[in-house]
Amino acid sequence: MTSATTSTTPTLWTPARVLVTRSAAELPHGAEIVARCEAAGVPDIQLLSGDRLPTSRGEDDRATYALAKRTLAVVVAPPSKRKLQPIPPSADWRIDLAEGCPGHCQYCYLAGSLSGPPITRVYANLPEILSEMDGHVGRGTITSASDDRADEGTTFEASCYTDPLALEHLTGSLSTTIAHVGEHDWASPVGLRFTTKYDNVAPLLDLPHHGRTRVRVSVNADEVAGRFEGGTARLPRRIVALRSLALAGYRVGLTIAPIMPIPDWREGYGRLLADVAAAVADVPDLDLTVECITHRFTAGSKDVLTSWYPRTKLEMDEGSRTRKFGKYGSAKYVYPKETMADLKSWFAAELAATLPAARTLYWT
Repeated sequence: MTSATTSTTPTLWTPARVLVTRSAAELPHGAEIVARCEAAGVPDIQLLSGDRLPTSRGEDDRATYALAKRTLAVVVAPPSKRKLQPIPPSADWRIDLAEGCPGHCQYCYLAGSLSGPPITRVYANLPEILSEMDGHVGRGTITSASDDRADEGTTFEASCYTDPLALEHLTGSLSTTIAHVGEHDWASPVGLRFTTKYDNVAPLLDLPHHGRTRVRVSVNADEVAGRFEGGTARLPRRIVALRSLALAGYRVGLTIAPIMPIPDWREGYGRLLADVAAAVADVPDLDLTVECITHRFTAGSKDVLTSWYPRTKLEMDEGSRTRKFGKYGSAKYVYPKETMADLKSWFAAELAATLPAARTLYWT
């Protein structure tokens, strides 16, 4: 595999404090995470006497959010967190290396998915988590049952509740998982997938991935990325990271999300696609996919997000949206049918013209 590096210093998160449960500290991977946090210069590392995390609440919701976002907890994933679940339309199974994200995206979908203060939790029992994969190979019903995606094998999504690359310098969990997927003797083909808004890809470039991992870079129009995606790598750095990964032989992808019909959205997204096309134009044997996800929210996530970001300019007006019910009866607010059709037709045409080698997996 050809190695490549990004041209700028990567965006790295350093938590203000790290809480380590007793059981996590006793595991080899937990001890490695503590050592990495020490090397990263974390000023406050607390080895707890038990397995319960202390209360992390401030004077109000905003203070609670700020404290939680500065905290990393090293814990042992319980059986409920190790149980793999289908994750349509992305992958056959969800595999969780962590829960929570250090980014400050004002549209964060985790706001409606996770309960309590948004502390980032990383799992110390990684070998136990990875051992769950064998029993699920060949049993998927999402991508494995799709003729268009059969080449991916049984797929495992590692970024459902986190951005694993954002935490990699502190955990090493992602590199271990990529190497495991690349070198393990599987009963049938397997594919690992994750999405990231970060650019610290150097640790991944020389791993023995053997083409079994697809790294998707989350991108957006520059106005959206610049205004609503605090704490993440700048968009040009993400695109450079995408190129580096592709040159290192990884399958790569774009997660264009959340798509928003901002003023002059055609120009903004057009520039994005042109920049990506220029970055990968000379990559040999490029394997590039695209996933398009429009902005949506629930009443619950809106309440949480506005408490976290009371001055946000993110549009979340129920009156201008269409209410859509999910399979379990939950309601979310999506763009009206006419807007969705306009966005979808434009992206289909522009992707075909600008990135003809890319394969669009889904639109939602």
